[in-house]
Amino acid sequence: MEKRFFNDKVILHCDVNNFYASVECASRPELKGKPVAVSGNPKTRTGIILAKNDVAKSQGVKTGESIYEAKLKCPSLICLPPHFKLYEKISNKIISIYYNYTDTVESFGIDECWLDVTGSVNLFGSGKKIADSIRKEVLEKVGVTISVGVSFSKLFAKLGSDLKKPFATTVISRENFKEIVYPLPVNAVIGIGNRTLKKLEKMNVLTLGDYVQIPDLILKKKFNIVALQLKQKLLGEFEEQVVDNSLRPEVKSVGNGTTTITDITKREDVFSLVQFLSEKISKRLSDKNLVGTSVHVSLKTSNFERFGKSQTFLFDLSRAEDIANCALEIIDCFWNYTTPIRSIRISVRNLKSKLRPKQASIFDEKLGKKESFSRTIKAIKERFGEGSIELASVLKSKFINKDGE
Repeated sequence: MEKRFFNDKVILHCDVNNFYASVECASRPELKGKPVAVSGNPKTRTGIILAKNDVAKSQGVKTGESIYEAKLKCPSLICLPPHFKLYEKISNKIISIYYNYTDTVESFGIDECWLDVTGSVNLFGSGKKIADSIRKEVLEKVGVTISVGVSFSKLFAKLGSDLKKPFATTVISRENFKEIVYPLPVNAVIGIGNRTLKKLEKMNVLTLGDYVQIPDLILKKKFNIVALQLKQKLLGEFEEQVVDNSLRPEVKSVGNGTTTITDITKREDVFSLVQFLSEKISKRLSDKNLVGTSVHVSLKTSNFERFGKSQTFLFDLSRAEDIANCALEIIDCFWNYTTPIRSIRISVRNLKSKLRPKQASIFDEKLGKKESFSRTIKAIKERFGEGSIELASVLKSKFINKDGE
């Protein structure tokens, strides 16, 4: 029986095993028992493994490697393109199951969630019993497996879900957390990146047990306050709240980016890609009834160098034409169109509700016609699909990867 200390929370971290691949296999029974991976398209230079099922994993297939490398290990590997709308639908279905057990659910990506079930133990039993019930219900109703960590903290709950996969429950309690957690490698927790890891290795800090021995002053001096907070979490002294999805801050930006099929240098090609991305951003802004006043553009070169610049404008942005023109204006300010561009990302920021009263510009006599044109384009796409109408420059383009984000 789990021993619970006074005032301790009961927190679960639920992680869907091999999410993309699991969803594909659950929706296509003929894939059962076969090695399956969700991957990019080799022809569009996004040919890497995004997710794999356990059969593929057992044959050495790894996330992040190229399809070519994966098929050398597993010639029978079935590679499927990603279906993000399906994944979002399944994610929402799983989250709705979580809400049957608690009203406090915090998403961490599309396939992971923290649940605060402190107030539910009297109704459903211990944290482990709740975790086991959730695992069973998700498998029966959705057809995918999840691993669950149970603990008094978010950090340890997340560690627990990582320790045993697939379809397992791991309890990390006040009584056993040092025994389970401290022997783990120092990069087993969120927040220890490669740069920090290298610094810690030079200090001979290899495990999480080593990490908690670092004096506070050294952590502050060599790293930052976040590093000190991590130590407090690992000592079980730092209480971090689970924040329900409905209480999350409002969206701060809406963006879209893609990798080109071939490198581009010509200004007209860059503008075609900017128009393509702006159409997608405009639709998302419209769906959320948002407008913005700032645009950020990020470019990645063929040498994988990144460049970016932001600019704030004196008018609201939501129409694709306006977003595209502003983005190109920003690019013209800092780019010479000689270095080959591999990818572009655009985001609209400083968002606010479109429903607020707006001051019309006396300089834009064609505003009404433009708004009408935008509404017509949107209506056509909603009725006949996203690809039913496109700008001529986009249709002619041979370098735009139309499967961008």
